[in-house]
Amino acid sequence: MKFGVITFPGSNCDYDCYKAIQDVLKEDVVFLWHNQTSLDGCECIILPGGFSYGDYLRTGAIARFSPIMKEVKKFAEAGGLVIGICNGFQILLESGLLPGAMLNNKTLRFICKYVYLRVDNENTPFTNRCTKGQVLKIPIAHSDGNYFISKIGLEKLKMQKQIVFRYCDPNGNLDINFNPNGALDFIAGIKNEKGNVLGMMPHPERSSETILGSEDGRYIFESMVEHLKGII
Repeated sequence: MKFGVITFPGSNCDYDCYKAIQDVLKEDVVFLWHNQTSLDGCECIILPGGFSYGDYLRTGAIARFSPIMKEVKKFAEAGGLVIGICNGFQILLESGLLPGAMLNNKTLRFICKYVYLRVDNENTPFTNRCTKGQVLKIPIAHSDGNYFISKIGLEKLKMQKQIVFRYCDPNGNLDINFNPNGALDFIAGIKNEKGNVLGMMPHPERSSETILGSEDGRYIFESMVEHLKGII
């Protein structure tokens, strides 16, 4: 099993993801540079957080044109496992691999803190170790995490159970006071129709060990490992 973490100019969570895979999961992992035209035989691709290309134009808008993204799109369309975290989620949206867009946080400020997520779909390669309604404590760190999609698009997400994570209170209730960025319908993470591509704003790699304040992020990474091994 081999994970690949893409490094774009401006990425700053690539090493966090690399360490989580290598040191916590004990799995093989390599860095993939943005101008590569090969995924180096990786079975799972991680688009990490950061500020790719300085977030010029829009978050993720320039990164979508990186040479490696052509390979990521081919990989995803063929059923390969892809996860985009924070800026990685924004890049997946800009690339058309996931529907919707990101707006500025409702506060118009950068937010960096732990939040609570409710698992609304446990039947995915990224949440198979979770239970429906389970609450995870995972941090966010972004300025543009206010997810938006058209009314028709939202209904489609709901109908096809593409909403994987929602912001919630510690008890799993959808409370406006616990929606940190104003995201539509409390959406914190979605998958594509096939289910092999996930985008999420919270950072599971920053909550993969107890010393970090939570290890709930391991549920996401361990789910991917089990899926790739064919356990689930």
